[in-house]
Amino acid sequence: REDLSMILAPMAVRGQEPVGSMGMDVPLAVLSDKPQLLYNYFKQTFAQVTNPPIDPIREEAVMSTMICVGGEGNVLDENPMQCHQIELEQPILTNEELEQIRHFSIHHFRTITLPILYHCEEGGKRLQYALDELCRRASDAVAAGYSILILSDRHVDAFRAPIPALLAVGAVHQHLIREGTRTKVGILLESGEPREVHHFALLLGYGASAVNPYLAFETIDEMARTGQLEPGLTRRKARENYVKAIRKGLLKIMSKMGISTLLSYHGAQIFEALGISQELIDRHFTGTPSRIGGIGMDVIAEECRMRHEKAFPHDADPPDFLDPGGVYFWRRDGERHIINPETVSRLQKAVTLGSFENYLEYARIMNEEAQRLTTLRSLLRFRPGHPVPLEEVEPASEIVKRFVTGAMSFGSISREAHTTLAIAMNRIGGKSNTGEGGEDPERFRPLPNGDSACSKIKQVASGRFGVTTEYLVNAEELQIKIAQGAKPGEGGQLPGHKVNEEIARVRHSTPGVGLISPPPHHDIYSIEDLAQLIFDLHNVNPEARVSVKLVSETGVGTIAAGVSKGKADMVLISGYDGGTGASPISSIRHAGTPWELGLSETHQVLVRNDLRGRIRVQVDGKLTTGRDLAIAALLGAEEFGFSTFPLITMGCIMMRKCHLNTCPVGIATQDPELRRKFAGTPERVVNFFFFLAEDLRRIMADLGFRTVDEMVGRTDRLEPVETDHWKAKHLDLSALLHRQRVPRSIPARCVAPQDHGTADVLDKKLIALAKPALERGEKVRKELSIRNVDRTTGTMLSGQIARRYGHAGLPEDTIHFTFRGSAGQSFGAWGAAGLTLELIGDANDYLGKGLSGARIIVKPEEEAAFLPEENIIVGNVVLYGAICGELFARGRAGERFAVRNSGAHAVVEGVGDHGCEYMTGGRVIVLGPTGRNFAAGMSGGIAYVYDADGTFPAKCNTAMVGLESLAEEEEIAFVKQLIARHIQYTGSTPGQKILDAWDDAVGRFVKVMPHDYKRVLAERRRKETTEGVKSQPAVAVGAGKA
Repeated sequence: REDLSMILAPMAVRGQEPVGSMGMDVPLAVLSDKPQLLYNYFKQTFAQVTNPPIDPIREEAVMSTMICVGGEGNVLDENPMQCHQIELEQPILTNEELEQIRHFSIHHFRTITLPILYHCEEGGKRLQYALDELCRRASDAVAAGYSILILSDRHVDAFRAPIPALLAVGAVHQHLIREGTRTKVGILLESGEPREVHHFALLLGYGASAVNPYLAFETIDEMARTGQLEPGLTRRKARENYVKAIRKGLLKIMSKMGISTLLSYHGAQIFEALGISQELIDRHFTGTPSRIGGIGMDVIAEECRMRHEKAFPHDADPPDFLDPGGVYFWRRDGERHIINPETVSRLQKAVTLGSFENYLEYARIMNEEAQRLTTLRSLLRFRPGHPVPLEEVEPASEIVKRFVTGAMSFGSISREAHTTLAIAMNRIGGKSNTGEGGEDPERFRPLPNGDSACSKIKQVASGRFGVTTEYLVNAEELQIKIAQGAKPGEGGQLPGHKVNEEIARVRHSTPGVGLISPPPHHDIYSIEDLAQLIFDLHNVNPEARVSVKLVSETGVGTIAAGVSKGKADMVLISGYDGGTGASPISSIRHAGTPWELGLSETHQVLVRNDLRGRIRVQVDGKLTTGRDLAIAALLGAEEFGFSTFPLITMGCIMMRKCHLNTCPVGIATQDPELRRKFAGTPERVVNFFFFLAEDLRRIMADLGFRTVDEMVGRTDRLEPVETDHWKAKHLDLSALLHRQRVPRSIPARCVAPQDHGTADVLDKKLIALAKPALERGEKVRKELSIRNVDRTTGTMLSGQIARRYGHAGLPEDTIHFTFRGSAGQSFGAWGAAGLTLELIGDANDYLGKGLSGARIIVKPEEEAAFLPEENIIVGNVVLYGAICGELFARGRAGERFAVRNSGAHAVVEGVGDHGCEYMTGGRVIVLGPTGRNFAAGMSGGIAYVYDADGTFPAKCNTAMVGLESLAEEEEIAFVKQLIARHIQYTGSTPGQKILDAWDDAVGRFVKVMPHDYKRVLAERRRKETTEGVKSQPAVAVGAGKA
């Protein structure tokens, strides 16, 4: 029934995937006592760093679900015979569409239906025989000239069960590849099995060209007929919504791998198997990673038999009601959950009373649950060692310094919950994490009682919300979030109704205007780009360590090696099962792998490449007891992260409604009434972490370890448990426990700091020159030369300004440096108020990222032999996440100009594709041509584009914005004044021509106005009018040093 209420109904009603929260805490498919669909043994992979994800919504223009069905012929021979394929807009076929294809009368489209049914009582041998017979019939059909094979499991009865659809598709696909005939035929699937997005992604990824989910359609029809959907929703509309939801979900899954077309995704097999034998993989899913082995044909056949017997019982009538499920919510008779009412109540009792004895009872229950096989670590046990006295083991007060809380933003959780975590972690010497929502500067200062609510870890995520220079310098660790366990490869969105005054102030946005986090960091498209951002952060705050957050998947060790080479100080490996954030259910359940696999691979790769000694490794994802921490350390972790369980200690009761703003205990909500119910205290969180540390100490003493450092990477002290579980007994954990054989000189844990490469940066000279301004506020004017090897210029100096003077910085133009030459990447990144950087030359990518009040001027040499307005003078991704400040560029910019701009003002003479993408504030004037997809995801701020030839509207993405002319006098004056200043600073010829013919030129400006922003401004004016307060001009909103 859970599939009906949690999967089908939301898709049929809303036309989009259902959303959940609080991660997964049920057994892996290969550890579950219940029969599982074969789809559940596969995990989606996703891009991290290289080949970044795409935004399937805001950049849908470059994406397509079009698929062709039929034989491809010889792709090297161009002739009319190669055109005999059916083009489908998307790969989900209705019953009627399938019948049309089945009965095509055109000679070149010959179809044949191959049943995928077998007698399930006869076990794995019969299933393999049925697959062999299916493959033989497919070969015969191709030889007979059929160009479309329809694999069908219709006509299931009491004697015949369906072959798992994914197995049938994979078997035929690989068989025809081995025969060399795959391109002669298209494969369609007619099945009652697939129902959720993950199922369709797998079927398409393993060779099906299109799928007809006839039982899903029939179920939706029945739900509409019986009133289980919205009143008035017709069966036809419900089906259309369902297909729309599947299509959107497929785009999302493709985009996570940086793939833009279904034609590229089709047959690409971009998954990892988790719990399937290598023999079965080699034959039917060739090339798919499967690191721990697992079940074969016998177990798959047994699961088929169990499901079939439930539908067609031998000695009773078929059940009137479906099994309740219990995967997404705990149910008494449903799937097992690590976090259940008993474990929640036991833990909350222990931390409330401060009782270690009660904690040990909680830990006993948790560890017994582990022995029932829920996670990969539950298949491991400790090899006995030579115990040491407990008093010789490092104290809990030192161990807790290795603990951190997860990145939960202010916005996703309440202010009370966020500050409680920070206070608790600061008391014990651990670290709390801001998440990507910024942090109130008031928290940077100690509280009256001596506590600190300042999060030591400041996260830098793709949205860059609230990432000011002041924010960065008030950190002990700066964390670059590449992915998160709940939804790796995806972005996020905070709806406008959740952006209240306080959240908007902290994020430097406008109340009531929605905020979008892009799937990728737009300044990270390669491992070299990641190294550049790491370098940027080391410059702005040389005293902080820089970490990179990754999610466990096959190949994550290679990425971690790049992170180490990029000079990061720590890499975090998150498990797929963690994640407190709201996310599509298919991502929560099916994207990523357990942290045990990712951590083990990361540690092994780093040791093998002699990189482990200069980088620390942290792990998170449903860590529950000291046993989990001990296993994590033995697999290679030095530090440990927690999210779900600190929330439980503060009162969370796992309602899994975090995304609905209705948290009944005041944690995951911004509702003032619900927030009053928050009862969490720092003391409870502190108790939890000390209990964990004491629990770990006991295990360390038993194993003979005196320090956590001694444990790191000691997989020789772990061994697999012997189990007779009908599925788990087939697993092979040898790869997980492999220990690299390397010389003793190669360390297996972090023993030395990274060389961050900041010793000789140009900013050291700038800081010395700016000393009179920094210390006494005197004006400084200097001219220097610059080369493209001088990266991140002005950033370290800006960090010094922010440390001394906060976000307000120095008075305008106190420090003015003029540079001549070609500036390297990140020129003026996080430039602080009071700083003017004038560049006579040109600049590379990422100029002015995170701009926090500085003014940047870029112009060519006066004797330049080219027309600046026709040439690019600044690179891509300029003003990414800029908070405030100004940019005047005499020439064009590259792609993604002012992406995620929060408040900066800019004048530029042309931009590439995706200009002003995700912008939430500020003003941008473009005096020349733009590329395509301008204003995609733009929810705030205003852009003014000089449209001389009338082509701009066709290049603008109007999904979230409207196009208007300049009408209000104050706004016209503002635009004219900013252009005049652009001329003053750069000597702009196009700007001067526009002003010289202003009366005519003003009519050629197109005002790009976000719908949400316009609504909020109108509501603000109405409110001010009602209250009798004089309205402020619209152009002042988000301007200046906001």
